Amino acid sequence: MTEHRIGEVVKFFPKPSVAAVRIDEGELFVGDAIKFSGHTTEFTDVVQSMEVNNAPISKAVSGDLIGLKVSDRVRPGDEVFKVEGD
Repeated sequence: MTEHRIGEVVKFFPKPSVAAVRIDEGELFVGDAIKFSGHTTEFTDVVQSMEVNNAPISKAVSGDLIGLKVSDRVRPGDEVFKVEGD
């Protein structure tokens, strides 16, 4: 399994459990596996849905600020990695 850093958590909204993520490099698609990693954060998720300005998107690219539904709490500064392979 390989991991590529694609971005960073900017903000976390606990009620809808959504992370605001800035994509720094590469691209991200709905269905991709991603890993959140930080001082107290370490879990993998599958992208169920993404939004930009409250509009659903299926692909995010470098420079995008997206909203991602997450299964656990994340914190600003946590790194986001795209997980590929077996």
